Amino acid sequence: MTKENISKQHLFYSILSLFSVVRGYNILTLVIAQYLASIFIFSPQHSLRVVLLDFHLFLVVISSTCVIAGGYIINNFYDREKDRINRPVKSRIDNYVSQKIQLSLYFVLNCIGFLLGYLVSWRAALFFGMYIFLIWFYSHKLKKYPVIGLVSATVLTILPFFVVFIYFKNFSVIIFVHAVFLFLLLLIRELMKNLENMDGDILTGHETVPTRYGELFVKKLSTLLSLLILIPIYFLWQYPEMELMKFYFYLACISLISCVFFMWGSKSKRSYIVLHNLLKLLIIAGIFSLMLIDTSVIIERVL
Repeated sequence: MTKENISKQHLFYSILSLFSVVRGYNILTLVIAQYLASIFIFSPQHSLRVVLLDFHLFLVVISSTCVIAGGYIINNFYDREKDRINRPVKSRIDNYVSQKIQLSLYFVLNCIGFLLGYLVSWRAALFFGMYIFLIWFYSHKLKKYPVIGLVSATVLTILPFFVVFIYFKNFSVIIFVHAVFLFLLLLIRELMKNLENMDGDILTGHETVPTRYGELFVKKLSTLLSLLILIPIYFLWQYPEMELMKFYFYLACISLISCVFFMWGSKSKRSYIVLHNLLKLLIIAGIFSLMLIDTSVIIERVL
């Protein structure tokens, strides 16, 4: 193999490793979610062209991308020991690029995210500055406390949508109820993720809700949350603005009920991985179903 081929191979594996570390697939999903939420929820009165060509919104999305990518890097740094047990293949891919380079990239991404936020407004810069600190504080401290860590992880996942919400300054009851639905769904997903990673958490002495309170408690809590999530779904059904998105909530109800029954019969890591992935797919489906909130928007803006 020539030096040129070796160099190309090294570059390929380095890019693949960094893509894995920053969870590139999650970043892409976030970008799509922020733009769809901007078009169909936060600024339905603006034309598609106005939203897509909004330079400040673009900066907000890029800032979010940089800061969250940095968050994955620092979280990966603190979780490296248990990831060797829970995700051995991913851990090997992640470690192809040295931790020194990863941490340098962490600081660069955070600086870019903060500075781009400042170009939007000092409020955006303040938000991203606080968000950077909260991600680090969660990875360094909060995740050591089972319940606080669980809630913190869920809140940090929702916050990128909050910055878009602040940017458009558009508040309505329907947005609040939708946020409650998303919060509960993410909370259930985090619990399944904790069950999935329980072996590594036990061996490394990392306390989570299942390692502290047991699998049975997590199953009871997840069942309760699955019942509570029916409340925001019921209220969202009442809004005519939901239009065809109501079918997504029908799917959500069926999926969550199925997941609960499957969860109670689950005892292995493989089963919890399946549940975690099913909930991920449900969240992704919810993101794309935002286009169904007002079908006239699609007809008038896109077609």
